[in-house]
Amino acid sequence: QADLAESGGGSVPPGGSLRLSCTASAYIWRVHNRMAWFRQGAGQEREAVAAIDYDGSPTYYADSVKGRFTISPDNAENIMWLEMNSLKPEDTAVYYCAARTRWGRSGDWSTRSEYNYWGQGTQVIVSS
Repeated sequence: QADLAESGGGSVPPGGSLRLSCTASAYIWRVHNRMAWFRQGAGQEREAVAAIDYDGSPTYYADSVKGRFTISPDNAENIMWLEMNSLKPEDTAVYYCAARTRWGRSGDWSTRSEYNYWGQGTQVIVSS
């Protein structure tokens, strides 16, 4: 079993919706202190989209997705969801799941170096 495995990507028209899932191993789900979604468009830097602390609160969102995306945990299934609504062409990217399991106080949720586990990514295309 992979440490983190994303699924749910696909192709949708503008205004459409998708729900991404990140299934974590039992170990990661038990010890993580924060999980996040990042994305990387073609020729672009990987950017933070949303994050959630281990107990489900607080949540963090990039300004570009606030009000449209929702991150939430399913503790029974070891899954982190990313509900994406009102999708725009600029949301097109490979979406990656990340987890932080290090000891010590968490830093800036949007910093890649905060996370020490990464999934392989799932492609999201928003196009008419």
